[in-house]
Amino acid sequence: MSAAATPMTTAEMVDLITDYALDPKALDVVVLDLSGASAFTDAFVIATGRSDRQVKAIHDAIHQGMKNKHGMLPNHVEGLAEGNWVLLDYGDVVVHVFTPATREYYRLETLWGDVPRRAVSAGEGEAPPESAA
Repeated sequence: MSAAATPMTTAEMVDLITDYALDPKALDVVVLDLSGASAFTDAFVIATGRSDRQVKAIHDAIHQGMKNKHGMLPNHVEGLAEGNWVLLDYGDVVVHVFTPATREYYRLETLWGDVPRRAVSAGEGEAPPESAA
Protein backbone atom coordinates (compact mmCIF):
# COMPACT_ATOMS: atom_id res chain seq x y z
CA MET A 1 0.00 0.00 0.00
CA SER A 2 1.30 3.45 -0.89
CA ALA A 3 1.91 6.18 1.62
CA ALA A 4 -0.34 9.20 1.33
CA ALA A 5 1.19 12.00 -0.72
CA THR A 6 2.91 14.44 1.59
CA PRO A 7 3.25 18.07 0.53
CA MET A 8 6.91 18.95 0.12
CA THR A 9 9.01 21.78 -1.19
CA THR A 10 10.85 21.62 -4.49
CA ALA A 11 14.15 21.37 -2.59
CA GLU A 12 12.88 18.41 -0.56
CA MET A 13 11.66 16.69 -3.72
CA VAL A 14 15.00 17.29 -5.47
CA ASP A 15 16.90 15.84 -2.49
CA LEU A 16 14.74 12.70 -2.46
CA ILE A 17 14.97 12.21 -6.22
CA THR A 18 18.75 12.62 -6.27
CA ASP A 19 19.11 10.16 -3.38
CA TYR A 20 16.96 7.61 -5.22
CA ALA A 21 18.92 8.18 -8.46
CA LEU A 22 22.24 7.64 -6.71
CA ASP A 23 21.13 4.35 -5.16
CA PRO A 24 21.50 2.42 -8.46
CA LYS A 25 24.77 4.31 -9.11
CA ALA A 26 23.62 7.16 -11.36
CA LEU A 27 26.56 9.17 -12.69
CA ASP A 28 27.07 12.92 -13.14
CA VAL A 29 23.91 13.93 -11.28
CA VAL A 30 23.27 17.65 -11.73
CA VAL A 31 20.42 19.82 -10.45
CA LEU A 32 19.44 22.90 -12.47
CA ASP A 33 17.44 25.58 -10.63
CA LEU A 34 14.93 26.79 -13.22
CA SER A 35 12.70 28.67 -10.77
CA GLY A 36 13.55 32.05 -12.28
CA ALA A 37 13.91 30.87 -15.87
CA SER A 38 11.01 28.54 -16.63
CA ALA A 39 7.24 28.70 -16.37
CA PHE A 40 6.76 24.92 -16.57
CA THR A 41 9.02 23.60 -13.78
CA ASP A 42 11.26 24.73 -10.94
CA ALA A 43 14.10 22.24 -11.33
CA PHE A 44 15.68 19.66 -13.59
CA VAL A 45 17.52 16.68 -12.18
CA ILE A 46 19.82 15.29 -14.86
CA ALA A 47 21.62 11.96 -14.46
CA THR A 48 23.48 9.40 -16.53
CA GLY A 49 23.25 5.62 -16.57
CA ARG A 50 26.03 3.61 -18.23
CA SER A 51 23.54 1.61 -20.34
CA ASP A 52 19.85 1.58 -21.24
CA ARG A 53 19.42 -1.09 -18.58
CA GLN A 54 20.93 1.17 -15.91
CA VAL A 55 18.85 4.13 -17.13
CA LYS A 56 15.74 2.01 -16.57
CA ALA A 57 17.03 0.93 -13.13
CA ILE A 58 17.51 4.59 -12.16
CA HIS A 59 13.97 5.33 -13.35
CA ASP A 60 12.67 2.39 -11.32
CA ALA A 61 14.49 3.51 -8.16
CA ILE A 62 13.11 7.04 -8.42
CA HIS A 63 9.60 5.94 -9.39
CA GLN A 64 9.31 3.29 -6.67
CA GLY A 65 10.87 5.44 -3.95
CA MET A 66 8.62 8.41 -4.66
CA LYS A 67 5.52 6.20 -5.00
CA ASN A 68 6.04 3.77 -2.13
CA LYS A 69 7.55 6.10 0.45
CA HIS A 70 5.91 9.42 -0.43
CA GLY A 71 2.74 8.55 -2.36
CA MET A 72 3.88 10.53 -5.40
CA LEU A 73 3.54 9.40 -9.00
CA PRO A 74 4.99 11.33 -11.93
CA ASN A 75 2.52 13.27 -14.04
CA HIS A 76 4.15 11.81 -17.13
CA VAL A 77 6.93 9.39 -18.09
CA GLU A 78 8.56 9.24 -21.53
CA GLY A 79 11.27 7.13 -23.14
CA LEU A 80 11.09 4.07 -20.91
CA ALA A 81 10.69 1.64 -23.82
CA GLU A 82 13.77 2.99 -25.61
CA GLY A 83 15.86 3.49 -22.47
CA ASN A 84 18.39 6.01 -23.79
CA TRP A 85 16.55 9.04 -22.36
CA VAL A 86 13.87 8.63 -19.73
CA LEU A 87 11.92 11.64 -18.50
CA LEU A 88 9.87 11.68 -15.29
CA ASP A 89 7.69 14.77 -14.82
CA TYR A 90 6.85 15.47 -11.19
CA GLY A 91 5.55 18.97 -11.95
CA ASP A 92 7.91 21.14 -9.91
CA VAL A 93 10.78 18.77 -10.73
CA VAL A 94 11.48 17.14 -14.09
CA VAL A 95 13.98 14.27 -14.13
CA HIS A 96 16.07 13.39 -17.19
CA VAL A 97 18.07 10.15 -17.16
CA PHE A 98 20.35 9.61 -20.16
CA THR A 99 22.84 7.12 -21.51
CA PRO A 100 26.25 8.81 -21.93
CA ALA A 101 25.98 9.19 -25.73
CA THR A 102 22.46 10.62 -25.56
CA ARG A 103 23.39 13.09 -22.84
CA GLU A 104 26.39 14.25 -24.85
CA TYR A 105 24.29 14.56 -28.01
CA TYR A 106 21.51 16.69 -26.49
CA ARG A 107 23.66 18.62 -23.99
CA LEU A 108 20.58 19.68 -22.06
CA GLU A 109 22.65 21.55 -19.47
CA THR A 110 23.98 23.93 -22.12
CA LEU A 111 20.45 25.00 -23.08
CA TRP A 112 20.10 26.39 -19.55
CA GLY A 113 23.61 27.81 -19.27
CA ASP A 114 22.71 30.81 -17.09
CA VAL A 115 20.75 29.02 -14.35
CA PRO A 116 22.19 28.02 -10.97
CA ARG A 117 23.34 24.40 -10.88
CA ARG A 118 24.90 21.98 -8.47
CA ALA A 119 26.49 18.59 -8.88
CA VAL A 120 25.32 15.87 -6.51
CA SER A 121 27.50 12.98 -5.43
CA ALA A 122 26.86 9.81 -3.45
CA GLY A 123 26.86 10.34 0.28
CA GLU A 124 26.10 14.06 -0.01
CA GLY A 125 22.69 13.85 1.61
CA GLU A 126 21.00 11.55 4.02
CA ALA A 127 19.38 8.33 2.92
CA PRO A 128 15.76 8.80 1.83
CA PRO A 129 13.54 8.72 4.91
CA GLU A 130 11.51 5.61 5.51
CA SER A 131 7.77 5.98 5.92
CA ALA A 132 6.40 5.36 9.38
CA ALA A 133 5.32 1.77 9.93
